[in-house]
Amino acid sequence: MYRIIAQDGRAKRGELHTVHGVIQTPVFMNVGTVGAIKGAVSTMDLYEIKTQVELSNTYHLHVRPGDQLIRKLGGLHKFMNWERPILTDSGGFQVFSLAGLRKIKEEGVYFHSHIDGKKIFMGPEESMQIQSNLGSTIAMAFDECIPNPSDWEYVHNSVERTTRWLVRCKEELQRLNTLPDTVNPHQMLFGINQGSTYTDIRTEHADIISELDLDGYAIGGLAVGETHEEMYAVLDATVPHLPLAKPTYLMGVGTPANILEAVDRGVDFFDCVYPSRNGRHGHVYTNRGKLNLFNQQYEADARPIDETCQCPVCTHYSRAYIRHLLKAKEMLGMRFCVLHNLYFYNTMMEEIREAIEEHRYQDYKKAKLRGFAGE
Repeated sequence: MYRIIAQDGRAKRGELHTVHGVIQTPVFMNVGTVGAIKGAVSTMDLYEIKTQVELSNTYHLHVRPGDQLIRKLGGLHKFMNWERPILTDSGGFQVFSLAGLRKIKEEGVYFHSHIDGKKIFMGPEESMQIQSNLGSTIAMAFDECIPNPSDWEYVHNSVERTTRWLVRCKEELQRLNTLPDTVNPHQMLFGINQGSTYTDIRTEHADIISELDLDGYAIGGLAVGETHEEMYAVLDATVPHLPLAKPTYLMGVGTPANILEAVDRGVDFFDCVYPSRNGRHGHVYTNRGKLNLFNQQYEADARPIDETCQCPVCTHYSRAYIRHLLKAKEMLGMRFCVLHNLYFYNTMMEEIREAIEEHRYQDYKKAKLRGFAGE
């Protein structure tokens, strides 16, 4: 069950009740593709840095170690030792990224494993079966992530197929949830809106899938090459056509500024690899913009990464020490940067929720964006 606690303009402050706990929204989901956050971050760390939802990848866990093995071991929550919610994506984006290795048909997609070249078939039913074996809190519908740019007719036909696949996903997950030996009989399903940057296709698709009364709705196929302005235009057009009383998830987005703008347009779920990927390369987020700790100016800098941050890294270590670890290629340096970045994102989401509740979101957003610009 999802309920809205407060609204400030189109910005929503809500909470989603799940079998694995209540998710306070807006929320940033920390990406652990293969069941772990890259950068030597444990699930115990995730509790400490205020992670609400962990996101894992259906395709990657299917090919290694195998969803049947994870099911045998009690599901992904037990496998990872993580009690809070997990969202699993459907594998659709990975199929899209394997463009040279795939063939899309009505029944699903034939493609080859990136690990050993083994031929794999995945359709709506297979994606739901894998996610049911994983026992995640929220399963994502199987869809085609459309390359950008694509011509209107291709996009329109693709979206129609994605709609047919969504109906099959819903029917299959309902069936799986009734089985006596299912890992998580309360698994939720989010549908995915597609349509590239064509707002007419986007809004029509949003209207159609809204009728299916799903647990939540995602906007997919963005942050794949279009400009930020194009992305915001799609959100402006599409979000009002999705149910207000259901969570709205913008997939694969993004920078702190992207999140602030999308919240302002009614989005309340986010995920992105940026904080962990950038952290592994020594790029860290602060309220005064992003820093590259490899830069020599931090060689003797005794300050924490961000003097306003209370994360376990900033409360104990200096920029100089972390830079030394990075330069020495010590894994600890990478780990520190990832921990800080995820804490920064999770804390920003706390601030966003508070600002919406207090009806001062516009002022908060403007001040935050000015800070990021170093003003």
